[in-house]
Amino acid sequence: MKAFPWLIAGLAVGAAAVVVAALNEPENTYSDPDVEHAANRIGAWGAKQRVKGGGESILGAAKQKFGEATGNYDLADEGAGEQTVGHIKDAAGKAADVVSDTIKDLNRP
Repeated sequence: MKAFPWLIAGLAVGAAAVVVAALNEPENTYSDPDVEHAANRIGAWGAKQRVKGGGESILGAAKQKFGEATGNYDLADEGAGEQTVGHIKDAAGKAADVVSDTIKDLNRP
């Protein structure tokens, strides 16, 4: 029966170690998961806009060249407009990526 007090002492020290470890546990990487989620959604939207913008720019340029080659200047003007819209969407996507990164940086503890 001499081992029983040592067993109790060992359990008490183990419990104290668990409590101390739990109190010193670091917080999440981000202080507010809702803000992190919003920043991720902004980043995803930006990526989609960059892809759409790049595609529209390429198609607009092709439409413009085809219109110029065939003498259909209405089609060429339409292609130039689509190309401009594509560049604007690409720029909006890049801006959204910057906003997303900034929000994530500001939300870090």
